[in-house]
Amino acid sequence: MKLKSLEDLYLDELKDLYSAEHQILKALPHLTKAATSADLKNAFNTHLRQTEQHAQRIEEIFSEHDAKPKGKKCVGMEGVLEEGKELLEQKPDAEVLDAGLIGAAQRVEHYEMAAYGTARTHAQQLGYRHDVDLLQQTLDEEKEADKKLTQIAEAAVNVKATAAAGDGRHMEKMGKY
Repeated sequence: MKLKSLEDLYLDELKDLYSAEHQILKALPHLTKAATSADLKNAFNTHLRQTEQHAQRIEEIFSEHDAKPKGKKCVGMEGVLEEGKELLEQKPDAEVLDAGLIGAAQRVEHYEMAAYGTARTHAQQLGYRHDVDLLQQTLDEEKEADKKLTQIAEAAVNVKATAAAGDGRHMEKMGKY
């Protein structure tokens, strides 16, 4: 499809996001299963439910525009998720794995925040107030998920990953000893 207008670009971006959300829906159960931290598992499960809602919101937007959300593959998300898959294939120690999973999940969140922010801005420019509200709601949830992952990392997971080194060298460098 040739993009001739901001509306064409906007709908194309939403197709890309719809594909991304469906890729995430397939990946999250694998991340949840791999995680060892109960807090991280809970965060992944919560975000799985939210991701289902994100895809539904995009479907709602397309319905209002008499268009279909399918027909495009988000290669950007495919690449980000592939990095997470590579982490799992390396089979790191549990503490290190959880830290890596958080990093992989945050890369997904940041990709989504950029994409949803752009789509929301285009919807605003086009005067689609309801679309703006739906996209902002999803953007807020993506930001909150990223914030939650940071909290889990800083409160426990990264501390355990550092301690897994066993000799305290990293803590000495940080002035913790």
